[in-house]
Amino acid sequence: MTTYKSTIRLRMGSHDAHYGGNLVDGAKMLQLFGDVATELLIQRDGDEGLFKAYDMVEFMAPVYAGDYIEATGEIVSEGNTSRKMKFEARKVIAPRPDISASAADVLAEPIVVCRATGTCVTPKNCQRK
Repeated sequence: MTTYKSTIRLRMGSHDAHYGGNLVDGAKMLQLFGDVATELLIQRDGDEGLFKAYDMVEFMAPVYAGDYIEATGEIVSEGNTSRKMKFEARKVIAPRPDISASAADVLAEPIVVCRATGTCVTPKNCQRK
């Protein structure tokens, strides 16, 4: 099986903060995983396909406005129309408001903030590859 992988990096903005203390809603990580899954399906099938279900989602660390998140995913197994995927989101840059309003640090060790597995489907008549 060919290996299909995708990575996106995005800064969480104040518009992503949903709770007090600029805490970002965990659903934002699932949105990023959905974007990664779409790219994986386009690579594999030439079609965006559909996200069918998450089998597991684990939130592991908080995400705040100003954090840079790197979301990765890969197809780990395939059926005729289904593609099983695993995802991971890591915080790679964090703001440093204790220093100044614009200070930030690249983290020496990224912090895993979320992991998930799920299944996507590309109908046979939509598969071009």
